[in-house]
Amino acid sequence: MSTILAPSAMRRVTCAELRELGAAYRPALMYAAARCARETKLYLHWTAGHYGQFFADYHVQIDADGAIYVIGAGVLDEVLAATYLRNSGSVSIALLAACGATTDGLGAEPPTAAQIESMAMAVTELADGLWLTIDKARILTHGEAADNEDDVRVHAPYGPRTTCERWDLEYLGMAESPVFNPWATNGSRGGDVLRGKAQYYRAQGIF
Repeated sequence: MSTILAPSAMRRVTCAELRELGAAYRPALMYAAARCARETKLYLHWTAGHYGQFFADYHVQIDADGAIYVIGAGVLDEVLAATYLRNSGSVSIALLAACGATTDGLGAEPPTAAQIESMAMAVTELADGLWLTIDKARILTHGEAADNEDDVRVHAPYGPRTTCERWDLEYLGMAESPVFNPWATNGSRGGDVLRGKAQYYRAQGIF
């Protein structure tokens, strides 16, 4: 069971501060990932909890209004229980959203437009600080990682294309990503939309 954190345990940060944290923890994360024979990665989640409800499992957490928070001092190389068998050398980013979400509907607290844009900006800034390209090899939703879509096959698949045990951000409930369709090739999967937005922000330098 995930541990709920009090708001006082969290610190609000800017995108620029996220980039600085990424740069500060780049060597430690690279080393931890190399020990597992992989590269540093970013994993994107939703908490399946309520807006404003923080958890101990994710380094970076984004509330309904798009505000970005880190746990305490923002120690990005702490190994948290975010992504099965993939936590060493990775950073987890989560939307505080999706309580009651199913593959047929995202419930009463779906990802908001502000959250989606903030997640894309957070990805861009962390990727800049960590010297990462923005692609599926390095930045995945939990659903994509659960099905080993980066070809790092460290576990049996358990994502939206298989058991659907974890399918975080497979769809976003917006015009660009309206429905659950893990086999889509038209860019409408949640991970494709988020990476696309992050690539746009990187190219434009808009934060």
